[in-house]
Amino acid sequence: MPATLSFTHTTRSGAAHPVTVEYERRGAGEPLLLLHGIGHHWQAWEPVLDLLSPERDVIAVDLPGFGRSPALPEGVSPGVPGMVPVLAAFCAELGVERPHVAGNSLGGLLALGLGHAGRARSVTALSPAGFWTGSERRYAFGVLRGMRAGARALPLPAVELLARSAAGRAALTSTIYARPGRRTPAATVAETRALRDAPAFADTLAAGRGTLFTKDVPGVPVTIGWGSRDRLLIPRQGVRAKKTIPGARLVRLTGCGHVPMNDDPALVARVLLDGSH
Repeated sequence: MPATLSFTHTTRSGAAHPVTVEYERRGAGEPLLLLHGIGHHWQAWEPVLDLLSPERDVIAVDLPGFGRSPALPEGVSPGVPGMVPVLAAFCAELGVERPHVAGNSLGGLLALGLGHAGRARSVTALSPAGFWTGSERRYAFGVLRGMRAGARALPLPAVELLARSAAGRAALTSTIYARPGRRTPAATVAETRALRDAPAFADTLAAGRGTLFTKDVPGVPVTIGWGSRDRLLIPRQGVRAKKTIPGARLVRLTGCGHVPMNDDPALVARVLLDGSH
């Protein structure tokens, strides 16, 4: 069952801010922190949790302002400079020192940020944000805004009706999944509601406008995985990521879309376990 952790985060300026994070924790072994993408929730990782938990102490979080975690308080940026210290403080409150960190999309960017800050034992980034050109970023942000608008425009009964069929689930989620028909109706409804209701969506997207990841992540094992059928952040961005982080291992996730955990759980779990040794 998910748990909730409330703590005080002190910024560099000395200001103290209350933060609350909901998370799911399972398994045993070395700690592995899982970070989802914008507009999603910790359940994005549900397809791989039972594959990971026999070998890892898995901690899947609702990022602040997404899922059931309240937004960050005023004065704390939802961008990478604000979020990385918050996530480090969250881990410290749990008594977890330098976990392995894996993330998808926005979560992949944050995972790399934690690695660069020396806060991760290893980093696995699945289609991480921040390796785009200007036109690729504008395209991705336009698609995300369209998905959000659609989720907010559809009444819940219409979402539930669409989710009952494979074609309806494809209409709702094919932008991020290569195999949307594999989503369950309940999961599709839940993630559509998460996208619709996320209070931090607009601010987080705005904070990402000028975001590029241009730094190496030295001294930390880094794996970058990219779905061959990613329609949101196109796969050539993985080549740029590899050039930025020369020591990273670049893995092609064949047949997977932007959120690969549901498209091929076994493949993604193996990449995560291999990357967190």
